[in-house]
Amino acid sequence: MHNEFKLTGPQTELTSYPQWAQDMVADCESTKRSVIEHPLWESMINGSLGKAGTTNFMVGIWPVIERFPAYMAQSLLKTQFGRSAGDNLARRWLVRNIRVEQNHAEYWLNWAEGAGIAREEVLHGVAPHGTETLANWCEDVSRRDTLAAGIAATNYAVEGATGEWSQLLFDSSRYVERFPEKSRAGSLRWLQLHAAYDDTHPWEALEIVCTLLGTEPSADEVSHVGECIKRSYTSMRILADRCVKPHRVLDVLNEAAA
Repeated sequence: MHNEFKLTGPQTELTSYPQWAQDMVADCESTKRSVIEHPLWESMINGSLGKAGTTNFMVGIWPVIERFPAYMAQSLLKTQFGRSAGDNLARRWLVRNIRVEQNHAEYWLNWAEGAGIAREEVLHGVAPHGTETLANWCEDVSRRDTLAAGIAATNYAVEGATGEWSQLLFDSSRYVERFPEKSRAGSLRWLQLHAAYDDTHPWEALEIVCTLLGTEPSADEVSHVGECIKRSYTSMRILADRCVKPHRVLDVLNEAAA
């Protein structure tokens, strides 16, 4: 039986978590940086991404935006009230935050329209080849893997990295001022919400994962959760690659490397 975990300090400080979690987060950091430091964000800021790249971005990520409450619902189905402190914590948090997510799809469509991409294109357009990697992974890990792995991969990894790249865009006057002042607030509502400096969702998710696994999980458990987090970051990077470079170019490069 796992030893029970309880926060030893502020929720938003990594030192408040067990050593295994601190080590796991550190091990995943370089993979996370490949998302946060991806050239996509600078291309969006300086306006060089272009209409095709912007369409790839808005359409390519849309399945994840639209399905995110469903990923959380899949995690909720795995909980059982009273079974463990982790189950109880996860259940309360998921029920509360599935509701919070309900308007985010509409906000995404507003952002797309503000960026010049019609909502019909986002809703019914064909996602660029390769961008489905992230949506497929989130669906699979939420449906088929453990509760801890699903929450780590989606609510910790995806939401955490998204919060950081969102800050890069929202903090850029060059990017924000490209939107007409009259409609700017509505267009950038999704970005504003996800760029919040005080967003605690990823930290709350990490607390749930640690409460589920305890202070002394097996090495295999920790390794598996860490690999799920890295796979989320890698899937995000692949999606970003497909926005910056047309898939035809990537396919040629992949063939040349084979």
